[in-house]
Amino acid sequence: MKERVVCSSEEELSLIAGRILKKYPSQRIFALNGPMGIGKTTFMIYLCRYLKSKNIATSPSFSIVNEYELANGERLYHFDFYRIKNLQEAIAIGLDEYLYSGQYCFIEWAEMIEALLPPETINIKIEKETEKEDAKRIFTF
Repeated sequence: MKERVVCSSEEELSLIAGRILKKYPSQRIFALNGPMGIGKTTFMIYLCRYLKSKNIATSPSFSIVNEYELANGERLYHFDFYRIKNLQEAIAIGLDEYLYSGQYCFIEWAEMIEALLPPETINIKIEKETEKEDAKRIFTF
């Protein structure tokens, strides 16, 4: 059953991150979907904080993948597939190795590689409540 959460402020993002991760405690692969500028990378900052990353999340737009170390020694992989041209590019970076590593994988623009994602991938959709710039965000997962 899908859950829908309305986010009124950036401060609530940590609570939403915790809610998602508690709902899916054994899952490690998450697809972040939403239009450009919706806040996917900002949400990643709060996910990393919630998971006690030793690093601050930044956009992997040009590197395609950023790796963060968590306080418990695990790794978190943060992907951005906005700029890839085809599935072969994702395969070439070793996507399967990341996805089946047992580590957290959060994927921005996951729709670009949907055919490569395992069926257990948790989809998180981020939308605006209205077209206003300061509109509330709606998270569906």
